[in-house]
Amino acid sequence: MTPKAPTTAGATTPVNGRRGRRDAIGRVLAALNALAGTRFLDRSGLRKPAQRVMFEATRTGFRTLGAASRSFKAVQRFGKPERLPDAPRKDLFDLTPSDEQQMIQETVREFAAEQLRPAAADADSSCTPPDGLPGQAAEMGVTLVGIPESAGGIGTEQSVVTSTLVAEAMAHGDMGLAVACLAPSAVSTALSLWGDEEQQAAYLPSFTGDNVPAAALAVCEPRPLFDPFALSTRARRSGGGFVLDGVKSLVPRAGDAELFVVAADLDGTGPSLFLVESSTPGVSVEADPSMGLRGASMGRLVLENVQLQPTALLGGGDAEVYRDCIRRSRLAWCALAVGTAQAVQDYVIPYVNERVAFGEPVSHRQGVAFKVADIGTELEGMRLLTYRAASRAEQGRSFAREVALARTQCAEKGMAIGSDGVQLLGGHGFVKEHPVERWYRDLRAVGVAEGVVLV
Repeated sequence: MTPKAPTTAGATTPVNGRRGRRDAIGRVLAALNALAGTRFLDRSGLRKPAQRVMFEATRTGFRTLGAASRSFKAVQRFGKPERLPDAPRKDLFDLTPSDEQQMIQETVREFAAEQLRPAAADADSSCTPPDGLPGQAAEMGVTLVGIPESAGGIGTEQSVVTSTLVAEAMAHGDMGLAVACLAPSAVSTALSLWGDEEQQAAYLPSFTGDNVPAAALAVCEPRPLFDPFALSTRARRSGGGFVLDGVKSLVPRAGDAELFVVAADLDGTGPSLFLVESSTPGVSVEADPSMGLRGASMGRLVLENVQLQPTALLGGGDAEVYRDCIRRSRLAWCALAVGTAQAVQDYVIPYVNERVAFGEPVSHRQGVAFKVADIGTELEGMRLLTYRAASRAEQGRSFAREVALARTQCAEKGMAIGSDGVQLLGGHGFVKEHPVERWYRDLRAVGVAEGVVLV
């Protein structure tokens, strides 16, 4: 077998995926390694400080500036913000997707099976999506569904159910890569829902063109018992604009993103959303590999005295806008959980039917059969609660209670389904040869993550 060539300093890193930046990191690491072997450090008493520097370097991959951002400029003017109307209200309780929605879901599911599923294992190992994969997802139009036709999208009315079906289908291929592909649509959806005419004119055209920018919603923070309504990231008014300070975690494709929607507490009055371009001075990113969702190339977004224009405030600082953002995000996580849990079920059933022990398939054992039945039962409960919350949101009805129920079900039962999937495969469930262990790690994120995707 031909041995693999050693990794060079010019290789791509999970932090940002750009060769130039990786070359710089490689040179600095090489210099630090060479310096660590000299006696000068011992004679000068600098051994421990140097070791600390090396530890921080290898832990974070070095802090880097935000991605080289394109120039976001208004190419057309809207007389007023472009909004999608609510879908018609239904008198009958019917969650059956329309023929068009089913066709969209099948198309996305085929894409997930052909592109996401085969690339998932390598993406999990390298902590970065394959080159060009998010662009292929954008070419399918996943960022256009939530943008009005008048602004260059394909939406004619609120499309929460359709977006939920798309997220579910994507996650059936792989949740981590689904997050990487859907992250830009979270920003375009936020702009469509809450952006004013100037913000939409400046940013939305980029999401409707051929070269959709990497973008991300940043809500989570690196601290225990994180509460999205008690943020540590601060925004204060200054000179007619705003200044942001804080750290955001679990930001998908942070090193590549050109635009962020950042949640921050505004002058102690409560959370608000801000548009932050990656090229803004004071914006930097760090690698932040996690237990699951590794294919999404998660990173930390560091904000240090970031000065923003008055037009950066999204939704006018309305508290209801932020609450709606969190609810839609939690609904998206539910859809991702449903898709991944469905993948577990689809993988486990043929396995237990084909795996023979003591002369018969293991599915003939009651303990195995009952556990598979439990997966099917809990999965249907997750799906129905998620669809009901999405349907109410699409019709402009209150859906706070429904999304809370769906999130509780999907967080608890989704993790249980992942655990049962590993258990049903026995020793095979614990090794990376089979994808179930990765799905279990991904499903664990549903109960702890906030933000990232919107529907």
